[in-house]
Amino acid sequence: MNRRSFLQFTGSSGMSGLFLTQNSFAQSLGGNMGQNSIAIDKDKLEFRNQNRSTVVSRNGMVCTSQPLATISGIDILRAGGNAIDAAIAANAALSVVEPMSCGPGGDLFAIVWIEKEKKLYGLNASGRSPFDWSLEKANKLGMKELPESGPLSWSVPGCVSGWDALSKKFGKLKFKDLFDAAISYSREGFPVSPVIARNWSDIDFSEYPSLAKVYAPEGVVPKFGDIFKNPEMNLFFEKIASEGAAGFYQGDIAERIVRFSEMNDGLFSMRDFREHTVSWIDPVCSGYRGYDVWELPPNGQGIAALQIMNILENFDVGRLEPNSAEQLHLFLEAKKLVYEDRAVYYADMDMADVPIDWLISKEYGKERSKLIDRKKAAVNVTPGEYPGKSDTIYLTTADNEGNMVSLIQSVYNSFGSKMVPDGLGIALQNRGSLFALDPNHRNRLEPHKRPFHTIIPAFVTKNGKPVFSFGVMGGAFQPQGHAQVLMNIIDFEMSPQQAGDQPRAAHDESSTPTGYKMKGGGEVLLERFIDDTTRRQLESMGHNVLKGYDYFGGYQGIWRKEDPKRYFGASDSRKDGCAIGY
Repeated sequence: MNRRSFLQFTGSSGMSGLFLTQNSFAQSLGGNMGQNSIAIDKDKLEFRNQNRSTVVSRNGMVCTSQPLATISGIDILRAGGNAIDAAIAANAALSVVEPMSCGPGGDLFAIVWIEKEKKLYGLNASGRSPFDWSLEKANKLGMKELPESGPLSWSVPGCVSGWDALSKKFGKLKFKDLFDAAISYSREGFPVSPVIARNWSDIDFSEYPSLAKVYAPEGVVPKFGDIFKNPEMNLFFEKIASEGAAGFYQGDIAERIVRFSEMNDGLFSMRDFREHTVSWIDPVCSGYRGYDVWELPPNGQGIAALQIMNILENFDVGRLEPNSAEQLHLFLEAKKLVYEDRAVYYADMDMADVPIDWLISKEYGKERSKLIDRKKAAVNVTPGEYPGKSDTIYLTTADNEGNMVSLIQSVYNSFGSKMVPDGLGIALQNRGSLFALDPNHRNRLEPHKRPFHTIIPAFVTKNGKPVFSFGVMGGAFQPQGHAQVLMNIIDFEMSPQQAGDQPRAAHDESSTPTGYKMKGGGEVLLERFIDDTTRRQLESMGHNVLKGYDYFGGYQGIWRKEDPKRYFGASDSRKDGCAIGY
């Protein structure tokens, strides 16, 4: 295959094999158009052009899933803030303009490169289960699994504590100055962008009164181009800007959430909020063909990406055609092996024994790679035996000092638990639904425990120097997205944008840390532009390839080059966002 090498030449060329489609901006009245809305063909929106240019700049870069949020981050950089300040401001703005995916009612994780120290820092700002929630109570309620919505799916929101911790440790600007855009957009309104409008319309708001009151006022769901205001969230952000994290966890906001919990048979208490803490942690690393790939340790699933890459490193992936049946088969089989380990071993490390060193070791990866039959899909897959016995946003920023931030934040499912406390305008996450009810499971439900998490930021270094800050939001898919982006860049020498534009494959129905067991080898979903010949070849190998398409995440990335320093920004065409540099 004749490919331009990004790694060698830092070029950016369009992908072959991808077909240009455009959004349909009809001028006549559409069947679902609001009074001031613009009609749009949702099918064309889903399968639109995947061929953007990589954005290159010298002074700074912000990549997010919504242009207004990207601009918010750029404004902070231009005002003298650093990458950390820009990440917080962009995340806060996303909470307003993409509220089904993220917000102060959710959790946050980040990997931060600090140029002066030449060091990576990891932040786990995920919350814990209520002190008053336990397996015993779940058993008395007759639960076989935890609900995906409602008050029993709650865990304490960690997002605001994450913003506070990032700002205090590494920020340059005052904390209160980071929320101007979020306050402005929530007060004055913003035009709803197309992908976000589609996701907004996926919810049946009639089932969720507190959510509907804020996000479908008077029974009307905002459409593409409509101006949406959230006055309650405006008041929320003004309080956060003036009082910081203490205003959330110690004061009026926590009291409002606890009162709302008591009125709706929830289990939150003020103790849950007052004793919430964030954790600065060391990222963990595994090499891949000369690069060091960094993820955060559990309770998240980041090390799954490292495990997948450790298995794939035993095969000459670069000699295969991208998205060929041979390449996808190796990737899918590696994923299945790793997710069986994920289902058994991943949990809150403060309360469970997680053998990280063993799981991400090269020896274990080589051992597991021998289980892959290169001509046949595995149906029955088991975890390794330790000898010692998903809606989200991702963003990345970089500044003129050389600092870089890889940040991911989520309320989990679309609008989280589907519940909005009175007067706050924010949906509370449903991350607490990801505990297991098996008393012998590492991820079992326990009081004041962090649940298994799907959201994972990533970072790549080479010879101790920062190279790539990236992430691929999308629930359980995220380690699969990380692995495919890394193969596209490192093995297939694509540019950062091309690596995200490349059509993706996804394996679904693996065993999970909540107790579900894979049946019949699971299911394979292939994105549009992967040709029918590849589909048929995968089916002949025994893969259960579904007809139709599924969700393949949203990627953002910043690649860094030195002498002189330049940032190459990429943003996923599957989302509304963009990369902007200056």
